[in-house]
Amino acid sequence: MYTGNVRSLITIVALLTTTVVGSAFRRAYSGGFAEGPPNGGPHVQTSTSPDTTRPSFAEFLTDIRKEALRKGIRQEIVDTALAIDEPLPIVLERDRAQAETVLALETYLARRLTTKRIRTGREMLARHSQVLDEVAAKYGVPAKIIVAIWGVESEYGRLVGIRPTITALATLAWDPRRSAFFRGELFDALDVLNRGDIEFARMKGSWAGAMGQAQFMPSSYKKYAEDFDGDGRKDIWTSPPDVFASIANYLKGRGWHEEETWGREVTASPEAARRIAAEVGRREGRCQALRDMTVARPLKDWQKLGVRLPGDKPLPKDDIDASLVSGSTRRFLVYRNYDALLEYNCANAYALGVALLGERIASTAPLAAEKKPAPARKKAPARKKAAPRRRG
Repeated sequence: MYTGNVRSLITIVALLTTTVVGSAFRRAYSGGFAEGPPNGGPHVQTSTSPDTTRPSFAEFLTDIRKEALRKGIRQEIVDTALAIDEPLPIVLERDRAQAETVLALETYLARRLTTKRIRTGREMLARHSQVLDEVAAKYGVPAKIIVAIWGVESEYGRLVGIRPTITALATLAWDPRRSAFFRGELFDALDVLNRGDIEFARMKGSWAGAMGQAQFMPSSYKKYAEDFDGDGRKDIWTSPPDVFASIANYLKGRGWHEEETWGREVTASPEAARRIAAEVGRREGRCQALRDMTVARPLKDWQKLGVRLPGDKPLPKDDIDASLVSGSTRRFLVYRNYDALLEYNCANAYALGVALLGERIASTAPLAAEKKPAPARKKAPARKKAAPRRRG
């Protein structure tokens, strides 16, 4: 009894500490570049509705069990999946410090677009070229974009997360910040188990409940996951064909237009930047990423405003509208396919990271040599102590 009380007290203190630190992070970076994932995307929503009152975690789980049974989840699934002792403080801590939220655009891109990640992406593009070509032909999404998302989300299937999905979602559903959203995802995850799509022991993923190599939230899995290899299972955990098709199906369902690109990097002089800030309004939208970019204008208008391709080259004369996304030192004109990338994760840093990684994966340009760690300095051999002289 005493040990249990101490463990519960520690958990409560950790959760309170996480909330305070998380709030400090959000305040400190409220003027930062991006916010986080979108409503309904493969990741998680960003709107918050704090509630100062909530039941204990045990009371919360009791209510979840009752509702799960009413929704038709089998008793054995409820008993196994919801046998949870306590919430996971690390989950709440991670929720309040997402990389796309707290890093400046240029810093985030530098960390994402590493030589190693690009080289591995090129290897994977070549290794899976046949199935990627088939997926691209069916869904109209370029292979380079599919592989880039795969690389960013799970390091090309190598890192799919270690958190038990049900426990992570239960923790976030209990937390008042976004309880309604995660409560729905929790029931969707239980339904995935109930349908037999994956065994409970294998249902692990990110701190936010995103699953598999595509990092789909359970609701997105139910709507967009595909069985491309034809084995009767929508396996985004271990089947590359299913992973590729699921990513492509999501982007297609979220507005990706075949034969169009996402955008391009551009430049603008300080004078042009000031003119743009004064004359071009901002978009409206559900997440900060949309509100951080300008309204869409024809390319000819951007040309008149002083926007150029790198090297002071003129913009294309295509009849297409574009919005301007600006970091501290880099700028991009983005088209409507860029919005589909934001649907995957509504953060400009994320969407640009995917887009630029895809371009470099598809490029044949030589890569910079990876920085190798300096060799460890060898210690000089210790001097042997002279044998003591014997007297006499």
